Amino acid sequence: MKSTLSRRQFVSRTAALTGLAAAGPLSPAFAARNDQMNILCWEGYNSDEVLGPFRDANAGATVRAESGTSDPDMINKLRAGETSVWDLINVNQPWARDQLYPEGLIKPLNKDRFLPHFEKMLPEFANPPYDLAFAEDGELIGMPQRYGPFSFVVNTDVISREMAEDQGWNLFLDPKMKDRYGVLTYDNWNVMHMCLTAGLNPFAPVEGADIEKFRETADAIFGGAKLLTDDLVAMNTALINGEIDAYFTGGTYTASPARYDGATQVRAITPNSGPVDGKGGVVWIELTSAVSNPDPSNLAEDFLEFVQKPEISKAVAFTEGTYNPVSQMGNPEVMALFDADELDAIQMDSLAEEMDRSLDYSVITSYDTLIDIYTQSRRS
Repeated sequence: MKSTLSRRQFVSRTAALTGLAAAGPLSPAFAARNDQMNILCWEGYNSDEVLGPFRDANAGATVRAESGTSDPDMINKLRAGETSVWDLINVNQPWARDQLYPEGLIKPLNKDRFLPHFEKMLPEFANPPYDLAFAEDGELIGMPQRYGPFSFVVNTDVISREMAEDQGWNLFLDPKMKDRYGVLTYDNWNVMHMCLTAGLNPFAPVEGADIEKFRETADAIFGGAKLLTDDLVAMNTALINGEIDAYFTGGTYTASPARYDGATQVRAITPNSGPVDGKGGVVWIELTSAVSNPDPSNLAEDFLEFVQKPEISKAVAFTEGTYNPVSQMGNPEVMALFDADELDAIQMDSLAEEMDRSLDYSVITSYDTLIDIYTQSRRS
């Protein structure tokens, strides 16, 4: 099966080793274990704001992070034998239960140590503890932290939030929107969102007549778009400048930089309803898991607990130029670290209800078939 790219396939940091000389991941510098911790992660955890304090708290320890460009790419590193390199892996929510744990690439976490942290998380993660953090056998296999709804974005000076939420994906099929929107070309997400626009469940097989529904929708979305780019800054700029009024595929993650700069008319939208159990939005949630390293580092679970701390949770939320909520915001000590502008940037005012209207991001069942159709439509 072809790799499905995550929301951040546009990031070109395939080998960003933070804070130290860039020793290759299989070099002897990665051999020592108990005084070393290596994390394979999305950008943010490789920030000095996160790693620096951990290094300070563990004087003499060597702590490295490599930022990935897609969940499957990071997982394939472990499959290729790099379980002996990495101690922690940070990927989106479906992979831990569906692939990493069944394949023996990650191992259970200590429930006595980590379950109490769920009690301080936001209700969506605490009551009960977030289910995809657990394997089907009941083992705890990952800790949630960053997350966000991911559907589309509008300029509310032109399209009201209420109208956008009510119309949902049909907004992009309205003839009046032709040449008034862009497509942020995060291919995996585009495929998912085109399924929802077509009234299909992207996480179930798409077959028979539904294939043609998807093709017609892909043709319509690309045919009506004024702008195609994988650059969220360019897309937000076009929205602010009035070149477009909305963009297909986006969310808190992509809207937050513009909002934090004061352009609060840039707003991520989660549809009020949709074709899958009445839901039309999708939410990504990162899980950090312990790799089944044959020579494990004592620091791995220490780091996983360290990032639950209020000041470190805040650093994870607001690093690397895009801003996201974190599950630890259920803790009043964490919430107290965010000012009004920061909360507005991540749309905290509607976050809980948007989560309620969202499906968990999952693996697109018919991805190979759909990405071929999608690619044809995009080229034409």
